[in-house]
Amino acid sequence: MYAIVDIETTGGGGGARITEIAVLRHDGTQVVDMFHSLINPEIYIPPFITRLTGIDNEMVRDSPTFSEVQDLVRTITKDAWFVAHNARFDYGFIKREFGTWDEYFQRDVLCTVQLSRKIFPGLKSYSLGNLCESLEIIIENRHRAHGDAHATVQLFEKLLMHDRQKLIPSVSCV
Repeated sequence: MYAIVDIETTGGGGGARITEIAVLRHDGTQVVDMFHSLINPEIYIPPFITRLTGIDNEMVRDSPTFSEVQDLVRTITKDAWFVAHNARFDYGFIKREFGTWDEYFQRDVLCTVQLSRKIFPGLKSYSLGNLCESLEIIIENRHRAHGDAHATVQLFEKLLMHDRQKLIPSVSCV
């Protein structure tokens, strides 16, 4: 199984927190389960992040904290490859959130940026927006976790179809 993940955050620094998460569980053929939620980061969301994502402090005020959804995140990503566009970013944030509660979060990671560079060499840019444009994938709700995660699913499916080098570990459907 693959857990295709996207998050939005309060920024990129060490004190930044998650404001939104989407996880789509994929069996190598289709999405079989999903989880999406706004997250109360328990810190201030800067205006430039609100301009980028549309997520503001008022929107997340009554949303669950990460600790309140971590069981769902753990379950939907269990026994699955953690797949994300620029996976180090998303995985690092999620791993740090679990670490806040003294829980070790470990998943095998696949990065669609790295895979795209190998499977679709020579493109001008491997950012999610430019890559999706090159591959004719429409992104709805850009810079929102659910929109970017759905686009990453479509990208991942194209990567699976064109993976002649067998870079992507296959999974068996049970």
